[in-house]
Amino acid sequence: MKSNLPVVVVEDDPWTRLIGVVLDPTTSEERQAAFADFMSPDEPDFARWCDDLRARAGGLYPSEVRLVPSQAELRIKLPPACALIVESFAVGTDELRCAPQLKVVQKYGALLRNIDVAACAAAGIKVLGVRRRANIACAEHAFALMLTLARRIHRFNGLTSIETLSAAKIPYKPFDRRHVPNGNWGRITGTRSLNGSTIGIIGLGEIGREIALRAAAFGMHILYFQRTRLPPSEEETLSVSYRPLHDLLAQSDWVVPQLPTDPSTRHFIDGERLALMKPGACLINVSRAEAVERNALIEALRSGHLGGFALDPLYEEPGRADDELLAFDNVILTPHLAGSPRSNGLRDIEQMVTGLARALSD
Repeated sequence: MKSNLPVVVVEDDPWTRLIGVVLDPTTSEERQAAFADFMSPDEPDFARWCDDLRARAGGLYPSEVRLVPSQAELRIKLPPACALIVESFAVGTDELRCAPQLKVVQKYGALLRNIDVAACAAAGIKVLGVRRRANIACAEHAFALMLTLARRIHRFNGLTSIETLSAAKIPYKPFDRRHVPNGNWGRITGTRSLNGSTIGIIGLGEIGREIALRAAAFGMHILYFQRTRLPPSEEETLSVSYRPLHDLLAQSDWVVPQLPTDPSTRHFIDGERLALMKPGACLINVSRAEAVERNALIEALRSGHLGGFALDPLYEEPGRADDELLAFDNVILTPHLAGSPRSNGLRDIEQMVTGLARALSD
């Protein structure tokens, strides 16, 4: 009977629901079919993937998976749990008191700041984390967008002949090769380099840190702002420097708001803060569209104050063919691709399930 199965409590999230699909045989056919459809672009044989993971789940399959939408319900559902998976919910002494059977806590991420690791250790509870591949992909996508704007690739892709240059209203005039090199023979203007420029990251959470790591590799100067400043040792490890928000906006060539979905972050970048940005700076948003006030954004693009903008995901999904943002040649919009391919999330789930299985078997 189901009451005899291991109980796994999971913070409810569209991705963590996949834990139930894999481990809980009572998961509805409707949810299983929805996930099979969602995974189809990158995992066409989703049923086989589930079966393969179940075979590696040891005593965790089958389990009773309890999805919880709130901190209060987390405590209610914890008493019989042997394993707990959280992303943002706190796990402290109050939660541990509700969980006498708990053996392992899995963070759906790598930063354990919402988990009282010392309290877990004192209770003999293992704590696991996962460096999410989807977060890494988001950071990579941020740089793909930055590089596209910096090198103007979207504007000049395919302009490789005199005819295509002329069609783009760029008349061809050769250099005197007896004296000079032939770089940029098309005389393309307006490109820039990331190296030596300044990036300002608003929010050094999991994705923000992945962006910082890549910015350091590009040789960028990295500024950050968030409500709680990092310890000096972490700033040194990440090669980042703290700035108050107004200074970060004024000093950065690239501004990246990496903010959680939260009423307090809606329109965090508004007209006033856009005006504080360095003239010609670019705004890269792979967080959520609503972090940037759309009307103020369009005005900053129209005026030329904002040097470029890139967005993923969009303000509307699907977007509109007549979206005013598409009229700007310094705007890049992509259809919610930052965390893709799906295999990133699937590998994250695999790592968590097999890690939990090993921890419970020890």
